[in-house]
Amino acid sequence: MSMSELSESYNRVWIPHKEEVWQSAEITKNYKAGDSFLHVQLEDGTELNYIVDPDALPPLRNPDILVGENDLTALSYLHEPAVLHNLKVRFVESKLIYTYSGIILVAVNPYKQLPIYGDAIIHAYSGQNMGDMDPHIFAVAEEAYKQMARNNKNQSIIVSGESGAGKTVSARYTMRYFATVSKSSSNAHVEDKVLASNPITEAIGNAKTTRNDNSSRFGKYTEISFDQSYQIIGANMRTYLLEKSRVVFQSENERNYHIFYQLCASSMLPEFNHLKLGSAEEFNYTRMGGSTVIEGVDDRANMVETQKTFALLGLKGDFQMDVFKMLAAILHLGNVEIAAVGDERSSISLEDKHLNIFCELLDLSCDKMARWLCHRKITTTSETVIKPMTRAQAVNARDALAKKIYSHLFDFIVERINQSLQFPGKQHTFIGVLDIYGFETFDVNSFEQFCINYANEKLQQQFNLHVFKLEQEEYMKEDIPWTLIDFYDNQPVIDLIEAKMGILELLDEECLLPHGTDENWLQKLYNNFVNKNALFEKPRMSNTSFIIQHFADKVEYKCEGFLEKNRDTVREVLIEILKESKFHLFENFFQDNPVSSLPFSSTISIKSARPVLKSPNKQLRMTVGSKFRSSLSLLMVTLNATTPHYVRCIKPNDEKLPFEFDSKRVAQQLRACGVLETIRISAQSYPSRWTYIEFFSRYSILMTQQELSINDKKQICKIVLQRLIQDHSQYQFGRTKIFFRAGQVAYLEKLRSDKLRHACITIQKSVRGWLQRKKFLCIKQAAIIIQQYFRGQRTVRQAITARTLKQTWAAIIIQKYCRGYLVRRLCQLIRVAAVTIQAYTRGFLARKTYRKMLEEHKAVILQKYARAWLARRRFQNIRRFVLNIQLSYRVQQLQKKIEEQSRENHGLLERLTSLASSHMNDMDTIQKLELDLEKLAAQKRAYEEKGKKYKEDSEQNLITKTKLLVVVILKIKPHFCSLFRLLEKNFQNQKQDYEKEIELLKGEIKILKEEKTQLQHQIQQEIVIQDGLKMEVGQLTKLAQKIPELQKEIELLQTQKLDVEKQAQSQKRELREKMSEVTKQLLESYDFEDVRSRLSTDDLEHLNEDGEVWFAYEGLKKATRVLESHFQSQKEIYEKEIEGLNFKVEHLSQDINHLQKLFREENDINDGIRLEVSRLTSENLVIPDLKQQVSELENQKLDLENRLQEQTVKLKGKVPVSSLVFRKSKAYLSTFRTTEAQNEVDIKEKEKVKFATQEIEGLSNGLMQDEIQDEVQSKIKQETARLTVENMDLEEKLDMKDRIIKKLEDQIKTLTKTIEKARVPTESKEYIGMMEYKREDEERIIQNLILDLKPRGVVVNMIPGLPAHILFMCVRYADYLNDADMLKSFMNVTIDGIKQVVKEHSEDFEMLSFWLSNTYYFLNCLKQYSGEEEFMKYNTPHQNKNCLKHFDLSEYRQILSDLAIRIYHQFIIVMENNIQPMIVPGMLEYESLQGISGLKPTGFRKRSSSIDDTDTYTMTSILQQLSYFYSTMCQNGLDSELLKQAVKQLFFLIGATTLNSLFLRKDMCSCRKGMQIRCNISYLEEWLKDKNLQSSNAKETLEPLSQAAWLLQVKKITDDDAKEICEHCTSLSTVQIVKILNSYTPIDDFEKRVTPSFVRKVQAMLNNREDVPQLMLDTKYLFQVTFPFTPSAHALETIQVPSSFKLGFLTRV
Repeated sequence: MSMSELSESYNRVWIPHKEEVWQSAEITKNYKAGDSFLHVQLEDGTELNYIVDPDALPPLRNPDILVGENDLTALSYLHEPAVLHNLKVRFVESKLIYTYSGIILVAVNPYKQLPIYGDAIIHAYSGQNMGDMDPHIFAVAEEAYKQMARNNKNQSIIVSGESGAGKTVSARYTMRYFATVSKSSSNAHVEDKVLASNPITEAIGNAKTTRNDNSSRFGKYTEISFDQSYQIIGANMRTYLLEKSRVVFQSENERNYHIFYQLCASSMLPEFNHLKLGSAEEFNYTRMGGSTVIEGVDDRANMVETQKTFALLGLKGDFQMDVFKMLAAILHLGNVEIAAVGDERSSISLEDKHLNIFCELLDLSCDKMARWLCHRKITTTSETVIKPMTRAQAVNARDALAKKIYSHLFDFIVERINQSLQFPGKQHTFIGVLDIYGFETFDVNSFEQFCINYANEKLQQQFNLHVFKLEQEEYMKEDIPWTLIDFYDNQPVIDLIEAKMGILELLDEECLLPHGTDENWLQKLYNNFVNKNALFEKPRMSNTSFIIQHFADKVEYKCEGFLEKNRDTVREVLIEILKESKFHLFENFFQDNPVSSLPFSSTISIKSARPVLKSPNKQLRMTVGSKFRSSLSLLMVTLNATTPHYVRCIKPNDEKLPFEFDSKRVAQQLRACGVLETIRISAQSYPSRWTYIEFFSRYSILMTQQELSINDKKQICKIVLQRLIQDHSQYQFGRTKIFFRAGQVAYLEKLRSDKLRHACITIQKSVRGWLQRKKFLCIKQAAIIIQQYFRGQRTVRQAITARTLKQTWAAIIIQKYCRGYLVRRLCQLIRVAAVTIQAYTRGFLARKTYRKMLEEHKAVILQKYARAWLARRRFQNIRRFVLNIQLSYRVQQLQKKIEEQSRENHGLLERLTSLASSHMNDMDTIQKLELDLEKLAAQKRAYEEKGKKYKEDSEQNLITKTKLLVVVILKIKPHFCSLFRLLEKNFQNQKQDYEKEIELLKGEIKILKEEKTQLQHQIQQEIVIQDGLKMEVGQLTKLAQKIPELQKEIELLQTQKLDVEKQAQSQKRELREKMSEVTKQLLESYDFEDVRSRLSTDDLEHLNEDGEVWFAYEGLKKATRVLESHFQSQKEIYEKEIEGLNFKVEHLSQDINHLQKLFREENDINDGIRLEVSRLTSENLVIPDLKQQVSELENQKLDLENRLQEQTVKLKGKVPVSSLVFRKSKAYLSTFRTTEAQNEVDIKEKEKVKFATQEIEGLSNGLMQDEIQDEVQSKIKQETARLTVENMDLEEKLDMKDRIIKKLEDQIKTLTKTIEKARVPTESKEYIGMMEYKREDEERIIQNLILDLKPRGVVVNMIPGLPAHILFMCVRYADYLNDADMLKSFMNVTIDGIKQVVKEHSEDFEMLSFWLSNTYYFLNCLKQYSGEEEFMKYNTPHQNKNCLKHFDLSEYRQILSDLAIRIYHQFIIVMENNIQPMIVPGMLEYESLQGISGLKPTGFRKRSSSIDDTDTYTMTSILQQLSYFYSTMCQNGLDSELLKQAVKQLFFLIGATTLNSLFLRKDMCSCRKGMQIRCNISYLEEWLKDKNLQSSNAKETLEPLSQAAWLLQVKKITDDDAKEICEHCTSLSTVQIVKILNSYTPIDDFEKRVTPSFVRKVQAMLNNREDVPQLMLDTKYLFQVTFPFTPSAHALETIQVPSSFKLGFLTRV
């Protein structure tokens, strides 16, 4: 499509203008090839013949629909005027300062604070794709952060622009964004330190200039480091080219660096008294520009802020004071007076006040400083010469020293900031923010501008290569053939500056010469480059300047001062004086080889092969230019290793006026910053890129029906484009997008507008034709009526005579009687018909009423039986439930008894083992006694043999021994008596123990009898239950027998239905026959021929005109039709009733089937119960065996006691030795039956036995009687054998008893399982609403009831808040015991458990909902049963009996209330996190109203890296999520008031998030989108109504969004419209209303933009409104939550613990 083809009439073009750069004009006459003029009309109406070049026609203007786009590359025509106009419309009319231009963000300085940088805005842009929201600096920062996290690649954000364009603020907001979205979880506050570095660097590196009050006078590259979780861990800063000359010189209306003025403003403070400062007007270095104060800036407050940031970075007061000393010393140095002494000399007085202060602050020698400021030392190979300097030279030396000190101080502070921002860990990735000067050109440009422009050349080259690379990647991604695009390459300019023998190298070479001058260097430039390099020129009128053609413009540089600024030298002797200072900050300032601590610097030291002579002036080794070149090269290496993002700051005007747009200045900056170059590169290829879906939705109006019938939309787009645009080179089809060349979108928009215009014209034509036809017909009808009356009047006048009057009168009389007769006849016929119809109708209604009564009677009977069956079923279920509860309790009691029996068995087993061990010990003792007796017998025989040999001697010895024996017996007799008494006492004790054991066995027998009776009682109850089941079976059998009867009734009803239908049809046929007969009679009785013969022609005509006969006939036909319709409606009603009866019959049959099924299930259950009962009865037969075994044990015990008593009687008359042994043996037997507590007594007895045995041995040695020895030995053997046998029998019986007990245990376990299966009901007991537990079970309660509990297993079929009620019942038990420690411990572990489970499941919505509900119920239980009057009044009298008796738990109530609030807040956060991603897609982007598209597919390019990885959510998704929240909260028993508060909070979030996104998305601010939003709001309101939540005030939270949607739809033209907007939008602030009006974007050409005058009008009306000037709503705002007291209706006595809770160790009291 050529330009000439588009240059038709009514097209608009751009023509150059001196002031506005470009102005719009409309073509009034078609342009033809060869014309030299273009006939145009300007916007002010001026006609103009514009001279044009046929090869360069003026650029075309974009359609209004494309004006104001977010991305400049989305414009159809891409050229300078289009870009300039788009920026102007967005900046001036829409008050939007950010615009995309491809990969560049263009930021226009508004010179006004805007409410678009708050935390709410940051959170709104966080996580969003770059093209989804309005352009913003936060969008660029988010894109960099997202790419870093997604690709693990370092990023850079390059912020550039002129001084005053807003670079520093943009960089600051970028760093603030990173600090907010990637906040570290540690307590180091690294992000705060990173942000704190900005105020310090601005204080020491920013100053007021004529263009900017806070101009950065240095370049800065800040690397923000991130760890593997992408949280900030540190930062580092590099600085470039500080403007040191500003320290000693400022132009008019400019200031020195801010820190000097902050210091002077704070000089009156006590801590700064020693600096001896004053106001800024007192110092040469601060008053030179004549402007020491900035309007609206408080230097003293800024000084406080600077000190705070120093402290935040860890730079404490001592370091700060040292820095302030050096700054004050610089100010005092500038005030040192240098007096001229002749023409060649100068001097400084030693009494100079400021010199002394300077030397005092820095600890320098005043004499040396005064001397060497006025003298210099010249060192040659042979001698050193001291030469005085002139005053001008001395002043330069002083200023150079001041600059040197400030430069080192600046670098030192930056180094210390870097040290404080260092991090111990390893850097994973980083994002660099480059805040660097843009291209500069002034009236006088020097060395600083040269370096700045050189840096911008390097950055522009990197930018061009990156743009070219992105274009290539986009084409390759879409499979578009890649063609080489010609773009500007500035490598020649860079070579001119930095190549070998380039400008910088020649400058460094001239600086090395002792007598090098600026003029000599300039002459070398002339000789090397003039006429040899096209980019270098010599000015015509100057020999002290040179011109370089930069990428942006030509710049003329003045060579004066180049060498001095490049050298940046200070006299060596002055440096030596500074080195002698004791001031510790100077230690590293002036080292020969300073070591940089920056991690960026990588130095390689290379040693020379031979020593090099040391230069006397070390400062000449490295010039400023070479330093800058090396640091710039390092910066480019860093940027090339990262993914760059560009921000170009634009200064709209030089007067710093808010929202004023100077087109000339803006166009100059757009050329300089590379924006137009980006536009040019895009325009050369395919700048407009739309997806197939966008193209289809936008241009479906241009498609034919045949094309739309194709299913593949991609194929449709191809076919349509090939038809609409004949030149196929003007577009390309990619994989996902269509690529258009410049102007093609405008052409398509023109076709679309023409089609819409033609459609509108067609609609207008049809509507206007219809209106005209309607008007014409009305006029025609009115004319006919007028003619009718006029003609009738004329006819009457002509026909009025006496004869005609008589004839007319006679005709009237005849007509009267004739009509009367006819009407009477017709009335009689109608009456007869009506009476007949009434008779049939009343009969039909009576029959219908009778049938209805009959049906109702039958239905009542059916209902009676059905309701009775349901009532019985309900009663059986309740009875079964009660029996189950009783059974569970009895099972628990049986389990407890089993445990007690097992413990008793264990004790008996232990006693048996102890008895066996003691028995074995006693057997050993008896065996020892037998051995001793055998030894005694042997000794006796030996004595007898000896007695025979010595018979004579023994007699004498016998006498003596007899005497000795008598003495011994007399001595031992008391001891034997005491021992006998002790044994008797022992025997009595053992007898008492036996009696106690007998009583215990009797008690066990009694208990077993009671258990037997209980089991018999249970069997009786089972029999009763079986009887009840048999009765139910009988009832069900009866019901089953009634089923055939009901089926017969159903068949009867069906037959009746058929009969009724047949009767209705027959009645209908009869009625039709009767009506036909009536009609025939009417027609037959009326002789039309007779009447016609009796009437004249005029009468007939009159009759026909009146139509009375036909009216009667038609009335009869109508009556017939009414009757037919009535019968038809009655038939339909009857059919409906029959269908209803059929439905009831079907329902009854289903119920009968269900009853039969239940009957079969009941039979199965009864069979199972019968089996279990039979098993139980068989098991119960074991009880008599147990009783018999116990009685046998008792009999054996009695026999054993009797035998012991008989043995005692037999041995009473024997020798003391035998009785002693017998009693000891009896004592041994008693030890088998004593408890373990008597073991000590047995041990003592054994010791006594050993002692007695020893005495017997001693006695036996003296006994000589054989009979006594034989009797004792035989008795001992007999008793020992008998006791051994009895002991073995006893052990066997005990083993038998153990086996029986084990068998009983197994039977009880089996019985328990059987009872659980059969669920045999137990007796009901009265409970008092407590849970008994042990102190050591607290952890198990918390573990099972809180930590391990799953909500889904609890909320089904259980009362709400069941865990809370169980916990409170445990609290009641602790209160009942009056145990404060136990209660305190349980409350603490409960609260800790809830905290733990909430912490572990902090993202689980169901768990949080469940424990919010239970915490609330627990809190309410503590209130309800606290005993306080305000809570007790809601209780029942029985509930009041369950109040706490001993403790006041109000403190714990407060703790629980705080905990509930915490859970609620976390609960809200989880819900918000779940629904947040759905809000904007569902509420704003989704089109609920199909066919009304609220979006304009403008084809703007989203970043290739901004992959839309989010799911597509709709309004249905939001409603489903809300329903899920609601159902979960209801299932968990959340209180209705809490539920309403949660829903209100969610609706506020939905409204606030949607409204915030609307504010930040200009493309969404349209009338159609307002309709979509209103529709979505109505869905939410309907949902509230569905859930009965209208009283939650959730609808009111959507009011701001609703008003915003209304504002988008309402007309916005007249004063009345403005007034209506002000009255209606009460929930929106002034800022929000103005934002929506400014952002309003038409979707079609037929819509109009909101004019700036209308916006100003609305703003003026809203000035009186007092509201917060805040744009965004706070989505984090939480409404105050209240926990209403709702008493529990559940009685504590009826609450049972389910087995799934695993709380079997709890006992209901």
